[in-house]
Amino acid sequence: MLALGVLAGLSVLSLLAYGYLSWDSLGLGPGGTEVTRNGLGEELGAGTPSSQPHIIFILADDQGFRDVGYHGSEIRTPTLDKLAAEGVKLENYYVQPMCTPSRSQFITGKYQIHTGLQHSIIRPTQPNCLPLDNVTLPQKLKEVGYSTHMVGKWHLGFYRRECMPTQRGFDTFFGSLLGSGDYYTHFKCDSPGICGYDLYENDNAAWDHDNGIYSTQMYTQKVQQILASHNPGKPIFLYIAYQAVHSPLQAPGKYFEHYRSINNINRRRYAAMLACLDEAINNVTLALKKYGYYENSIIIYSSDNGGQPMAGGSNWPLRGSKGTYWEGGIRAVGFVHSPLLKNKGSVCKELVHITDWFPTLITLAEGQIDEDIQLDGYDIWETISEGRRSPRVDILHNIDPIYTKAKNGSWAAGYGIWNTAIQSAIRVNHWKLLTGNPGYSDWVPPQAFSNAGPNRWHNERISWSAGKTVWLFNITADPYERVDLSARYPDVVKQLLRRLSQFNKTAVPVRYPPKDPRSNPKLNGGVWGPWFKEDEKKKKSDKSKGANKQKKNKNKKKTN
Repeated sequence: MLALGVLAGLSVLSLLAYGYLSWDSLGLGPGGTEVTRNGLGEELGAGTPSSQPHIIFILADDQGFRDVGYHGSEIRTPTLDKLAAEGVKLENYYVQPMCTPSRSQFITGKYQIHTGLQHSIIRPTQPNCLPLDNVTLPQKLKEVGYSTHMVGKWHLGFYRRECMPTQRGFDTFFGSLLGSGDYYTHFKCDSPGICGYDLYENDNAAWDHDNGIYSTQMYTQKVQQILASHNPGKPIFLYIAYQAVHSPLQAPGKYFEHYRSINNINRRRYAAMLACLDEAINNVTLALKKYGYYENSIIIYSSDNGGQPMAGGSNWPLRGSKGTYWEGGIRAVGFVHSPLLKNKGSVCKELVHITDWFPTLITLAEGQIDEDIQLDGYDIWETISEGRRSPRVDILHNIDPIYTKAKNGSWAAGYGIWNTAIQSAIRVNHWKLLTGNPGYSDWVPPQAFSNAGPNRWHNERISWSAGKTVWLFNITADPYERVDLSARYPDVVKQLLRRLSQFNKTAVPVRYPPKDPRSNPKLNGGVWGPWFKEDEKKKKSDKSKGANKQKKNKNKKKTN
């Protein structure tokens, strides 16, 4: 009996060490302190439940389609696997190929062509942000009584104070404004000599809150603090946008323990980062249970785009990578976990897009969607919870009129309907059409990560005739995009080109301004932050108005 007791103790300690359990799961707080509970074994602090659910949206950064245990990865993700298995896996779920586009579409429910952010991402030195005339998800949730909090990566612009998260609907913000940065120091260089600090508490640099903690763990601690201090009887919206697993590839040493056999250094570091992220989500889930939120909560997990193989990510067996409109760039890991789901433990293969969260969550929160807001998203809660058909039949992946690198693209190649030099992609029912230059198109199998460095010899390629600028795939039958059907079905190509043309008529002008030298953190106390001063603009306009008046007066005197 004594031997069995010792073995049981050792097994629990080993689980704690590897991150599958935490002290919270054993009824112990950090450091092994006992969590206070009442005599019924229930957590203290639970308030009167609200009919409005608590909404927790977790956005991972650059997680590849294959990089989750239930998609066959060698990287262990026990938390994600368990939450997904007990919830609803989204296996026909789409996002955008890069950071800013996915985040803007999530928070507005609109395609990029309707916000002006259809080209690339928002750069740190650009005077650009999510247009201020767009209503955001947290603003709509605040209207119906939600407390709104954001922790993590913003990447929707900050050149003006009005662009900051706290001005776009969040009661509190703790995180970074840029697209990437050091996980420990929170410094980011956009170019040589243009470097600054990027960690914020609301509208100010968070120097006092920076203890050199790895960002994944630091953000999780902040989430735990928010949950501990909020009344679970009142609805809360938590947007947790983790920095992981975006480059730079950094992770605490203990998370490398299981992955020393991975020779490829980038894949090994990436695996350690993902292991840490998985543990963090476990701790967030435990906090939801501990503080009385879980039973009335909806947890949504999503990656913002596909993985980047050169930085350790894997999208196998999908084609392409982050930054491309192949499936590997836009088809994402996603699931919903909630006690409120009707069909738990199921798989949803209906079409779902990141814009759909906006109307879905506002409806669940008992909010109202204004008639004048032209949304591109659909309410898909019944699709997810009850297994009904999706109201969505198409997705405009994007139209980027600035990206015209397909030299052989032409109106002729687009049957006079569309200029195929323009990078665009659209999905209608089973069909997917791409035009222009869709980006890096290799398939990168797991064997590509077997060597110490990146090895493209393992990659699969298809050589097509020079000058090709149109592709057509039946994604339902061919999700890996191996058989181009554009020559076989020209009528389908024409139909989809017409649909692209219809969408393009509703597009707003692209917002992609040149760099502003005033953005240099050296001019802002060494911190990345708002630099555009509205007062300066008014003074300049006032001066110009005054000058114009003087000219007019002089002209009047001359005529007199």
